[in-house]
Amino acid sequence: MEKIKLDIIGLSSSHAQSGSFALVLGESEGGRRLPIIIGMFEAQAIAIEIEKITPNRPMTHDLFKSFAGHFEIDIKEIIISDLKEGVFFAKIVCIDTNGKKVEIDARPSDAIAIGIRFNADIYTNPAVMEEAGIVVTDEFEEELDTLSTSDEESKEEPKGKGIKKHSVEELNRLLDKALAEEDYEKAAQLRDELNRRN
Repeated sequence: MEKIKLDIIGLSSSHAQSGSFALVLGESEGGRRLPIIIGMFEAQAIAIEIEKITPNRPMTHDLFKSFAGHFEIDIKEIIISDLKEGVFFAKIVCIDTNGKKVEIDARPSDAIAIGIRFNADIYTNPAVMEEAGIVVTDEFEEELDTLSTSDEESKEEPKGKGIKKHSVEELNRLLDKALAEEDYEKAAQLRDELNRRN
């Protein structure tokens, strides 16, 4: 089967569906994007792994990694395998120490959240990309950048102070508090701001 390698391009709140997020995947060798709407929990699970934030307690996808590791199972790749009536389907390709390969059906959001914990490559097939892929123009990229910037600027701390107004020491204190409270979305925002300043 012909496969198209994908990279995670971005993750942002969905303007179309409240409480949902848009996970944007892009061709490794090409200009098309594959946007997938995912839930808040899965978006959080993907974001904290991308940001390398260690939660106080293991999340479901971390538990899966630990379980697989103890039984010497590795995740070889994630495949966005199908699109039916606007719903994406995926497969997690697993391999054990004896070389036995098994494909497990999954939602793309869960498959990717698990796959990135194993540094597994993400693929789709030409049929899915033909049906749902978007060719990105320079104007579209600029529009996405503008939306991302305004989204970030509108996120403020409960006390009414924007994240950008805090000192590095305050940001580190807020990051520790967010991790203790298991508010990983806020922790990711704080980590991003700290990374921007370093």
